[in-house]
Amino acid sequence: MTTLEMMSFSLVAPLTMNGPFVAGCRRFALAFVPLAVAVCGGPVGCGARTGLSDDEGASLDDGALEDAAVEEAAPETSFVEDSSSDEDGPPVQVSPLVIAGDCPDSGATLVYLLSNDSTLVSFYPPTATFATIGPIACPTSSRPNSMAVDHSGTAYVGFLSGELFRVNTATAECQPTPFVAGQGGFTLSFGMGFSGNGDGGTETLYVASAFGDGPESTLASIDTTTFSLEVVGKFNPPVETPELTGTGAGDLFAFYAVGSGSAIGQINKTNADVTAQSMLPGVTQGSGYAFAVWGGDFYTFTAPFGETIVTRFRPSDGSIVQVATSPQVIVGAGVSTCAPQ
Repeated sequence: MTTLEMMSFSLVAPLTMNGPFVAGCRRFALAFVPLAVAVCGGPVGCGARTGLSDDEGASLDDGALEDAAVEEAAPETSFVEDSSSDEDGPPVQVSPLVIAGDCPDSGATLVYLLSNDSTLVSFYPPTATFATIGPIACPTSSRPNSMAVDHSGTAYVGFLSGELFRVNTATAECQPTPFVAGQGGFTLSFGMGFSGNGDGGTETLYVASAFGDGPESTLASIDTTTFSLEVVGKFNPPVETPELTGTGAGDLFAFYAVGSGSAIGQINKTNADVTAQSMLPGVTQGSGYAFAVWGGDFYTFTAPFGETIVTRFRPSDGSIVQVATSPQVIVGAGVSTCAPQ
């Protein structure tokens, strides 16, 4: 997600969260360790599987995965939580995933990232390393702003214009979709994420409206067969311009700014209620932001200082750790709902 859609406003107030979850933000003590940049260059076919070409059923190439993981993970920067206050309400939880029959390579599924210059990149969480796949060349004059990836490895990329494209995560090939901007009041770019439907196989693409479409974001779903949009409702408590991610087990999560930090909220897909929240103080979204869930952990990609900082939030123990940096500004992230949880 990028902040370009906010440029038409002469003054943008800090995003706030009104509701029971932010009565008291937890305090964190910070211990900084220098980071190393872990970036793998060169075009590689580091996809899981893709739904755009003849290789739909192909598994991840073992050699490409090894290339992406050759560098050691960056030294971690730890944020030690002061858990003396529980006034924020229940923290988010990631449901365990029972792997469906069409997810044979789920253990090697990558997180896919999109930079503000339209470069598609993969990120492998266990080693915190990147690999460049290549530039996408979608037929639009607009810029990318968000991305989601379905269980087959096909990426759906949203642009600032409200257009929606499909991208092959193995080749970066781009194809238009018949989605029409303006449905349900979604005229601008939006946050995106797939979530499983609880039936062991199907999934739904969820989207969240951007700042320019109103003072409070709205949750909706897009049918990727008909490309019709159906509004679920406004987030309650309100959040503004969130990014979304989900799991094959049916979870849906939102990432949004709260004061000078951020938060991850657990979302009820039937009414857009924020049912749980975990605070991420010190994680500032900056000029671009995205996030994804992988292996039961959340990975946020934020650019407060002109480069992307990758931060891992682990719900099981509340730890917040910086694991890598990248010179690219990441505006979209997506991961297959087959990813391990």
